[in-house]
Amino acid sequence: MLSLSVFPLILLASGASASFQDFGIPSSNAIVNVRVFNVGNFTLFNEAPAVIAPVVPGHETITVPTFSFLVEHNATQKRILWDMGIRKDTQNAVPFYADAFAAGLITVEQTGDIASQLEAGGIPLRSIESVIWSHAHFDHIGKNSPPLILLLHSLLTRNPRGHVNVPQNHRACIRADTNTTTFPESPSATLQASDLTGHNITKIDFSHANLTFSGLKAIDYFGDGSFYLLDTPGHVAGHMTALARVTPTSFITLGGDTFHHVGEARPRPAFQKNFPCPAHLLEETKTSVSTELFWSPNSSLGSFDMLSRTQQFFSISDHPDSFYADPIISQVSLEKVATFDADPDFFVLVAHDMSVVGALPYFPASLNGWKASKLKESTAWSFVDKTNPAFALGTA
Repeated sequence: MLSLSVFPLILLASGASASFQDFGIPSSNAIVNVRVFNVGNFTLFNEAPAVIAPVVPGHETITVPTFSFLVEHNATQKRILWDMGIRKDTQNAVPFYADAFAAGLITVEQTGDIASQLEAGGIPLRSIESVIWSHAHFDHIGKNSPPLILLLHSLLTRNPRGHVNVPQNHRACIRADTNTTTFPESPSATLQASDLTGHNITKIDFSHANLTFSGLKAIDYFGDGSFYLLDTPGHVAGHMTALARVTPTSFITLGGDTFHHVGEARPRPAFQKNFPCPAHLLEETKTSVSTELFWSPNSSLGSFDMLSRTQQFFSISDHPDSFYADPIISQVSLEKVATFDADPDFFVLVAHDMSVVGALPYFPASLNGWKASKLKESTAWSFVDKTNPAFALGTA
């Protein structure tokens, strides 16, 4: 007999869609409200080879957003913040990053950090119960000043249902294996003492997880099936993602840096079946997609055929300077998250998806209506549109 953890992979390989229960996710009527901020776009010059493979000549420099998500638990009105984006005072980051900003190797377009955007939107910082970092990189940790808080990935206390018991006054959540060494004691550290000092830290240890969704260990944050933390290792020690239930049967996957470009996850047979590529893009991509670097069974030199493409366009970089600490494990995590991406009941948003920047309903609007508004259908293939800022498949 096939286990539930295997069943979704078989369904999706055959092009069928799975219900959330087929992924092993319990039923629940409890939901959260998810709202998104773009804390700022930043440009990495000549760094695409460290992110994706292959890199089409002319696309070596990448510009990406930094998304932060306000998650509100409907039953209790508790608010948590998933990732914080980039800090505004980049000169005060750890020297490795501050020097890169000063040298112009990284540039930022930003109007205000997440704290100022929350306050401008009428969300008191004191109302945020917890900040959860997907991982501890500069473009996710923001400026973690009180009263903002942080959630970490070791000491997990659980009730019999397995959810996290978070102290009333906690300020941070991270994975147990997050590297919390700080600069200057550790010269190569990505954190400094001010990122952690004065915060109550809850560490999340997935070895205690009693749930598995699509092969990913899961922890029920509120204990009612509305918000889960998922174990997605590979990018860096301590990396995790989240699964938010926004209606009883539909979800948003907050993917962190499981991948950086949606072309690392798309297309796949199930994705092609459930979200057919629009006719105008089928025609456009015949000449816009490089047939020197990308191929499909019905392609010919100089004429790419999208319909017969059955694998994702990009792989995770295994370049010596790759942004992924373990490219092999990262690819496995990506494959698991990609099963959600191919399913009609899941909307996957990674932290740096440039393809949706112009399409998302930003705060104060809610993302909960993504399915009813057909947001996924309207954005699923945006990355192959040569006018989209995420296009990296050929000469635009």
